[in-house]
Amino acid sequence: MMKIIDCRGMVCPAPVITVKKALVDESELEVLLDDGAPRENISRFLRNRGFVFREERSGSGWLVKIGGESVATPADMKSDIRKGGGRTLLITSDRLGDGQPELGALLMKNFIHTLLETKELPSDIFFMNSGVVLAIEGSESYEALEKLHGMGVGIFSCGLCLDFMGIKDKKRVGETTNMFTAVETLFSSSQVIRL
Repeated sequence: MMKIIDCRGMVCPAPVITVKKALVDESELEVLLDDGAPRENISRFLRNRGFVFREERSGSGWLVKIGGESVATPADMKSDIRKGGGRTLLITSDRLGDGQPELGALLMKNFIHTLLETKELPSDIFFMNSGVVLAIEGSESYEALEKLHGMGVGIFSCGLCLDFMGIKDKKRVGETTNMFTAVETLFSSSQVIRL
């Protein structure tokens, strides 16, 4: 009988960590998830690791069935990091600095636009807390971030933050991510710069 894990009501990164641990011992699982970020995070985690899975609606949430032919092995469970090793920017605010709010917003906009003119680009940019508003359509940094993304820079916005602020449907550039992926990427980067 296939093991069933109930991750409904869990907050990021608990669903990903729970499923990752269970997959070390089980080759097939059924996972109950809430709609939104939990489902997206688990799907991305499984896809990045090469797992075969199916998703089905289950009430207001989802049932994800993991397993079948060519399931990843425990050796594949080490990491779901993009490339690692590069320079990562961690942006946790929509402003740069602690001074006047208008000046801080202008400095952040100028910083992001100036990245387009530098010789060395960051590998990834992670947006958390109020920093996620920089990656939504209508922000003054949105077009510059789209260009950076087109140049190969990974753009990641915290799904929990987007949900908390009620702006998930407004994100238009990059990927929605989870704390598990953020932590793994930050720890594998050769340099992390926090703004």
